[in-house]
Amino acid sequence: MSRGFDLGGRLASFVHAGRGLRVLLNEPNARLQGLATLAVVALGLWLELGRTDWALLTLSIALVLASEAANTALEALADRTAPERHALVGRAKDVAAAGVLIASLAAAAVGFFVLGPPLLARLF
Repeated sequence: MSRGFDLGGRLASFVHAGRGLRVLLNEPNARLQGLATLAVVALGLWLELGRTDWALLTLSIALVLASEAANTALEALADRTAPERHALVGRAKDVAAAGVLIASLAAAAVGFFVLGPPLLARLF
């Protein structure tokens, strides 16, 4: 049964999401990804990228950060529910980490195709 729209519940959801974002940003890999994001944004501003290029970069950055968030959440849950080593837990963690790697490689490819040509044009 639906309770309908609850403004207090929606606001609480944002508070929970903010806490999760704080947890994520304390992860070493997320901090590296944040530095990479700052570098990409600075380069994009310097290159005066167009709207489509910014959209591609934004989606790529969001994909990497979202996959890192999912990986971090899975690792925390796995560590809580199975603190001892278990092969299936290890597999789950490895697959989640592979998802971050896939997203990161895709983002790097997008960065290469979006930033490469205008960067080369500006430098040479």
